[in-house]
Amino acid sequence: MNKQEVKTNNAPAAIGAYSQGIQAGNLVFASGQMPVDPATGEVVSGGIAEQARQAIENMKAVMQAANASLDDVIKTTVFIKNMADFGVINDIYASYFKAPFPARSCVEVARLPKDVLIEIEAIARVE
Repeated sequence: MNKQEVKTNNAPAAIGAYSQGIQAGNLVFASGQMPVDPATGEVVSGGIAEQARQAIENMKAVMQAANASLDDVIKTTVFIKNMADFGVINDIYASYFKAPFPARSCVEVARLPKDVLIEIEAIARVE
């Protein structure tokens, strides 16, 4: 199967040995997007609401680079620092994704890169 890198300047650059995304056939695999402002390379200021919005905006940019949209996302995995933030995250998530919502896993983790509060990865299907 052919695979190609998905890359955009509208989302943070990869900070390790990985790609922002990979397209394989009609599937797009987006690496975990953190709440980093792509213009500055810095974590956005504020709390979980601001970080959740930025992480999803970064995901949206990666999808757009693959000629996809958030409507094409079929599965997400959300990594969060504190499960007590789930309600806020869920409300913001629901404002970006439409029913039928993507399948989703949400996992509380001990620590994320750059000590962010959230990271989101996704799989999309494009025609």
